[in-house]
Amino acid sequence: MAKYNRSIVQAPAAPAARTLIRGATVLSMDGDIGNLARGDILIEGSTITAIGENIEAGDAVVIEASGMIAMPGMVDTHRHSWEGQLRRINPNAETLEDYCNATHFSFAKYYRPADMYIGNLLTALGCIDAGITTVVDNSHNSRTGAHSDAAVEALLDAGIRSVHASGAPVSGEWDKAHWPGNLERLQEKYVNNGDNPLLSLAVMAQLEPELWAEARRLGLPIITEFFGGDMAAELEGLHREGLLRPDNIFNHCTSLPDAGWKILSEAGVRVNVCPRSDAHYGIEDGMFAMQSAQRHGISPGLSVDNETSYSGDMFMEMRVAFYLQRVMGMHQQRCCGAEHHPVTLPAHGLLKAATLDGAACAGLQEKVGSLAPGKQADLILINTQDINLYPSGNAFGTVVHAAERSNVDTVMIGGCIVKRGGKVLGVDSARLRAAIDESREHLFAAAGYQPDIFAETFMPLESAK
Repeated sequence: MAKYNRSIVQAPAAPAARTLIRGATVLSMDGDIGNLARGDILIEGSTITAIGENIEAGDAVVIEASGMIAMPGMVDTHRHSWEGQLRRINPNAETLEDYCNATHFSFAKYYRPADMYIGNLLTALGCIDAGITTVVDNSHNSRTGAHSDAAVEALLDAGIRSVHASGAPVSGEWDKAHWPGNLERLQEKYVNNGDNPLLSLAVMAQLEPELWAEARRLGLPIITEFFGGDMAAELEGLHREGLLRPDNIFNHCTSLPDAGWKILSEAGVRVNVCPRSDAHYGIEDGMFAMQSAQRHGISPGLSVDNETSYSGDMFMEMRVAFYLQRVMGMHQQRCCGAEHHPVTLPAHGLLKAATLDGAACAGLQEKVGSLAPGKQADLILINTQDINLYPSGNAFGTVVHAAERSNVDTVMIGGCIVKRGGKVLGVDSARLRAAIDESREHLFAAAGYQPDIFAETFMPLESAK
């Protein structure tokens, strides 16, 4: 069995005793702190201790941030991180079946622990590069305990804050004996000892009350791929039996009727929406559920879902969300009149979805998602002096409508600097690429796939039929 190389990434340097970020435009996403045209952020160890103007910090390490926007790190509330090495293998997919043929029904069956490791590592490093400091890792390819360990260890090595949600594979052979006992084993090995403060656990499960009960016995959130058109009929029974609770996290929530949204709201179910994924794969009505959620008092997080067809950054997710909601709002006005008054979010609202609302969806709102004293120092600096951003006429507009991963100058997670000067730190690029290439060669050979970088359509493999 191929082993994975855990020396591809060096652990980040420990946080300085005191760090002062000086002179930034601060978008705190905190109602009390507000926004500062020019402000300072004082960090002690891993924790923000003060935000204001002209903070005196004595012997603190100073990061000069004039000309930069300081904001919370973004939160991706739903990413199948194990698929990292399959980036853009299926760019013109039109259906959910197309996605499954290029993942679950083909390559997924041949993943070794080494492939889980490199997929998760690549995804996590890509998140950091793009200013995503927290990822909810929907790991529905847990074939053995070793596969789960590899996925978790990649997240730890990358230095990203994460919620690892172990899930059973969709197809192929796998060790059913390790499920669901794997959940408690992971908890004992990685979380209960307190050695990994950036890591928490969840479980991926569909509408499976017995598995939900085991997750709740362990105190783990339950993440479900929820498609409202197909699954809404089951909500009433689950709600009546008290099985829908605030520890449920539903992905997608497409085509859910108002009665279903009312149940989710009453039960306190957490929701994330997928602007690109739902449209790209034509999931149910093909429209993400932001408007419906907002109408029922739910503020969902945003999620990338996967990178097999498109990029892995939240900047593009926010932009697609902004325009889709405008189109949906105009359509509703024309078709439905005032019955469903459109709820459209401005740039500020979409940045909130990518930060504070995402943190709430992940259950981490007390730690991250906004900049405020007492919270973890998970933040990013965006360089507005870059040619594509200067001049910055509006701070929220700059982030949501114009910024790219190349503009992310600095990323800090738990007070540790993991990207600086536009470069992710501690990565041995040669070793990383070699490991990615070896993984792809193994997966392609095992699945009988002949790569074609110019193909318009991913051809289903014999193994996917």
